[in-house]
Amino acid sequence: MEKSCSLLIHFDKGSPAMANEIKEALEGNDVGAKIDALKKAVMLLLNGETLPQLFITIVRYVLPSEDHTVQKLLLLYLEIIDKTDARGRVLPEMILICQNLRNNLQHPNEYIRGVTLRFLCRLSEPEILEPLVPSVLANLDHRHPFSRRHALLAVAAIYRLPGQAGEQLLPDAPELVEKTLSSEQDLSARRNAFLMLASCAQPRAVTYLLSHADHVPDWGDLLQMAALDLIRKVCRSNPAEKGKYIKIIISLLNSPSAAVVYECASTLVSLSSAPTAIRAAANTYCQLLLTQSDNNVKLIVLDRLNELKSSHRELMVEMIMDVLRALSSPNLDIRRKTLDIALELITSRNVDEVVLTLKKEVVKTQSTELEKNGEYRQMLVQAIHSCAIKFPEVASTVVHLLMDFLGDTNVASAVDVALFVREIIETNPKLRVSIITRLLDTFYQIRAARVCSCALWIIGEYCLSLSEVESGITTIKQCLGDLPFYTSTEEGEVADASKKPQQVNLSGTVSSRRPVVLADGTYATQSAASETAVSAPTVLPGSVGSPGNLRSLILSGDFFVGAVIACTLTKLVLRLEEVQPSKAEVNKACTGALLIMTSMLQLGQSTFLPHPIDNDSYDRIVLCIRLLCNTGDEVRRIWLQSCRQSFAKMLAEKQFQETEEIKAKAQISHAQPDDLIDFYHLKSRKGMSQLELEDQVQDDLKRATGEFMKDGDDANKLNRILQLTGFSDPVYAEAYVTVHHYDIVLDVTVINRTKETLQNLCLELATMGDLKLVDRPQNYTLAPETSKQIRANIKVSSTETGVIFGNIVYETSNVLERTVVVLNDIHIDIMDYISPAICADVTFRNMWAEFEWENKVAVNTVIQGEKEFLNHIIKSTNMKCLTPLSALDGECGFLAANLYAKSVFGEDALVNVSVEKQADGKLSGYIRIRSKTQGIALSLGDKITLKQKGGS
Repeated sequence: MEKSCSLLIHFDKGSPAMANEIKEALEGNDVGAKIDALKKAVMLLLNGETLPQLFITIVRYVLPSEDHTVQKLLLLYLEIIDKTDARGRVLPEMILICQNLRNNLQHPNEYIRGVTLRFLCRLSEPEILEPLVPSVLANLDHRHPFSRRHALLAVAAIYRLPGQAGEQLLPDAPELVEKTLSSEQDLSARRNAFLMLASCAQPRAVTYLLSHADHVPDWGDLLQMAALDLIRKVCRSNPAEKGKYIKIIISLLNSPSAAVVYECASTLVSLSSAPTAIRAAANTYCQLLLTQSDNNVKLIVLDRLNELKSSHRELMVEMIMDVLRALSSPNLDIRRKTLDIALELITSRNVDEVVLTLKKEVVKTQSTELEKNGEYRQMLVQAIHSCAIKFPEVASTVVHLLMDFLGDTNVASAVDVALFVREIIETNPKLRVSIITRLLDTFYQIRAARVCSCALWIIGEYCLSLSEVESGITTIKQCLGDLPFYTSTEEGEVADASKKPQQVNLSGTVSSRRPVVLADGTYATQSAASETAVSAPTVLPGSVGSPGNLRSLILSGDFFVGAVIACTLTKLVLRLEEVQPSKAEVNKACTGALLIMTSMLQLGQSTFLPHPIDNDSYDRIVLCIRLLCNTGDEVRRIWLQSCRQSFAKMLAEKQFQETEEIKAKAQISHAQPDDLIDFYHLKSRKGMSQLELEDQVQDDLKRATGEFMKDGDDANKLNRILQLTGFSDPVYAEAYVTVHHYDIVLDVTVINRTKETLQNLCLELATMGDLKLVDRPQNYTLAPETSKQIRANIKVSSTETGVIFGNIVYETSNVLERTVVVLNDIHIDIMDYISPAICADVTFRNMWAEFEWENKVAVNTVIQGEKEFLNHIIKSTNMKCLTPLSALDGECGFLAANLYAKSVFGEDALVNVSVEKQADGKLSGYIRIRSKTQGIALSLGDKITLKQKGGS
């Protein structure tokens, strides 16, 4: 078995030193050579070499050296070498070392004393330590604090020796250390003394702390941290006493040390639920958020605030503006976390103040040019959107400001603004006129196809009055420019030049005479003749001669936008028929719309563009032409009313789902009917402070609501017990597996079922996959028919499915050979690492396009219902269905849904389920899994393959 070691030094195996060379260098008089030789000896010993011949050389030539570096390296050498023989007895030559160590402990130089005392902390042989104890104790009164602080560490280490050895060597150590603590002035020495008392004589440490409670704020930060650690330990073992300690913690909240203040706040939260204590902790965290410049510290503090928000929301609501001050940090992760916390703390009282702050931040992103301003603006838009949905009264104050960003170069941000405007115009009818007017005025600035599509839909649905409808039609015509989109001569020239790289002239004329630079930076050619032949397109205000945005998109081959334009014009013309008394004006508008649609079809079918129009867009435009040529009441109702009704229904369903989720979160576990009730009003209040009273009340409330019993039900615990050996094996073993984020803890119960004592019993485990054992196995002795609890810790580094396997090895008194019992394998399930999560559809699609690992699983199941199969997959994979329930309603024999989950390592798991019902009633199709890493895609695929048939 490997030896324990407290040193870790890099060793280059390419150039190993020879023992003879080291010996020669040690015997010489050159101090530098001795230092190098000692370093090489230490490295060789750490890497498994024994070098027995060096010991006497070192005793003869190195021990007498007065050089500090040599003495330090000598102590490292002595720490590594074996000091006992095979039977565990101290080697006789170690007596030579004892005299040298005693001399060092009485050395006039405090550095030599200090490093020697530190070396003694790592010795575990009482026989070597015993003659040195008087010298160690003498150093407790040394004039230099360096010696005193290390002497206290040595006393603590000796007193903690295993068995009774330490107490026999230093029976009065606690008294000596307590006496030293009361007279000591050096901060590090006092901390070492206090830590020794806290670990070895806790009552003495508690007495000292309580007797000096008023002076704790004046202690140094090292000693204050030690005191907080003691308070946590004492309160965990004796919760009834915590009232007197909370006063000490609150007094430390004004400490100048950020580390002490942070520890105070976290200790307060863990010990007390009193509103005063929680408010003090939250204030402290907010203060740290502003004063600390390190981004990692800010992220950790935000995590703590997030935890407080979950358990004490009503108190955190008061702190929302303090939390929002963290938006001053330029780091996007900090800003994202800050907004996430703030959005869940918004109430009708603070929403105006929060939205005003967010508006100021949006304006800042416009005025300053930072690298990630676009992403930050998108986050702010989403935050304001969320506020406006929860509290519609604030929408009027933000919607016009955000509409300035519809033409944002960051497409994702612009799309979010468009979706926000679309939702607000439906939910706030009072804002309809002002939004439509502003949208028509700024429409020419929009350059992104997706934003254009959304804006066109809004124009088509919400332009209701005569002036709005006419303005809508005029705006679209201006953005399309003059018709046609190309001429027949240009098509011929393009066909002749097909061997050359095709160029698209977005201004509407193509020739091979003179090169021009287009709005998007590309080159095209244009002739003077064609310039005069075709009238110039209308120059829009602010566009400085650039082509209309819709024209640019259509001439770049985006016919989906063309289909949206056709639908919008159709709706506007149909509405014009209702609001325009003049039949001639309606016919004129209808003819103009038909001309635009036929021009788009002509462009799509010509050779002018490299790619023809797609079938879907073609069919949509043709449908619009037919409708305008022959309209009926039923068609008019569908186009002018049904679309808006569907949108309103979608918004209502979204709101309903959010409300249901909030209700589900609000349901907390309650205590059992026969539990005891504590009437705190009847308790004695004598000598209790207001804070202690508050704390007791909160504890009683927690008991009443069952918060003290959130360990999970026993049935779940039983499910996690795995049998490792058979009932007929001489040793029976079973494991209780606990998975917590990056750690797996195996609590293994081993039972000796024989009538003999089992000696050197060892649980040997090995792992496969991204699992790593933390502890080295230990040997145990097990009496007949007794049991032993053995704990093994395993670290996890990814979601890849791992396997733990191993065996139990033991010896019996009458058999010389070792007996091996092989254990059943433990499979670590991916379901322990992933949890359902929510993300926006846009985010899901972006991740789907970006992730490179895909696992495609064919559907193979006995389940015959599409929805039943989907629910089975959701339950088996522990994922969240992002597709709304309304989209899954009805029976059509086909179902497609998106599922999403997130792992504890921050990995995203995307799943698309597409199934179809065959004529024979069976389901067919595919389940596709995508992720950034291979492990999660493969593990989820294996899980689905195993579970999809409908088994358990």
